[in-house]
Amino acid sequence: MMLLRPVLLAAALVLLTLSPACQKESESIVSIALHPKNPDILYVATNDAVYKSRDGGATWERFPSFSARRVTTLAIDPLLPATVYAGTMGDAVYKSPDGGQRWLPHNVGLKEHVSFVNQFVFHPAMNEVIYAATTVGVFYTKDAGRAWEERMNGMKEVHIVTSLAINPAEPAVLYAGTTGGIYRSDDGGVNWRKINNGLIPETELMGAMALGVNAIEIDRTNPDVVYAGTTKGLFRTEDKGEHWERIGLALSDPFVCCLVLHPSDPTVLYLGGPAGVWKSADGGHVWQAVNQGLATLNIRALAMAPTSVRTLYVGTNGSGLYRSTDAGATWTPVPLKAAAKQP
Repeated sequence: MMLLRPVLLAAALVLLTLSPACQKESESIVSIALHPKNPDILYVATNDAVYKSRDGGATWERFPSFSARRVTTLAIDPLLPATVYAGTMGDAVYKSPDGGQRWLPHNVGLKEHVSFVNQFVFHPAMNEVIYAATTVGVFYTKDAGRAWEERMNGMKEVHIVTSLAINPAEPAVLYAGTTGGIYRSDDGGVNWRKINNGLIPETELMGAMALGVNAIEIDRTNPDVVYAGTTKGLFRTEDKGEHWERIGLALSDPFVCCLVLHPSDPTVLYLGGPAGVWKSADGGHVWQAVNQGLATLNIRALAMAPTSVRTLYVGTNGSGLYRSTDAGATWTPVPLKAAAKQP
């Protein structure tokens, strides 16, 4: 990683805040994936392994290493939740068809190109259509990962894609967060257009530390409203990215690594970063720190349970996984302990 230019470090910081040599196993959570219907099933990726719990985090199964490289992101197929995808650092994509028992490489079109896989997003109605954000661009599959193709037309300035979001009401509309701001596609990723008005001046794009967009969230009740968590603050648009406004100016640290938006109450948002977890109840203007119970404030992953909006999970960089069942008011640790072996 030391070979990366400074502009790339912003994109990599969320994934590689500390090297594995600096940490004990399982203390750094890099990705959290929650089952869409069963609250007892969840997966997490650490710097060392992928874990699965079938009992709400009471016990965990640690999967044998299926990649020569570190897993950087996990995603559960929303329509076939026994299918799980893992993106890696330098080993592209793996897929499990059976809840993690077997992991198979799904790298046709990817393997010779991709270094980091940062995120997967699924088409809301056609689960075999998946987009992947990688450090060499956006890739698309129409057959559940059997083959991938690059979708970068219009992204002339940057190729490092750190985040993606798809409009659930109009899935031809996608947003790509990059190390040079945000692009929007209105045709399923075939073509992209830069939408940085209010986000970053054009004169700063080629600077040593351009804007890295680590997380994008779309308001499900009004998809014209989009939030972007970046290395230089939180932004909001009300017109699909044509104009952006900086919000959350009172946050103690402008670096945002992850965002969660309440699915039915768009006034409620959560974000994570180096200063812990923060919550807003007014659409992102006023924020309150919600860190009671967290031993480490350096946050790397954040997820809201699909089955209960008051249940959230947070992954820290140093003290493991935590859960809140009271909408972030308090957090309790969820140790990644193995299930007892049967006699």
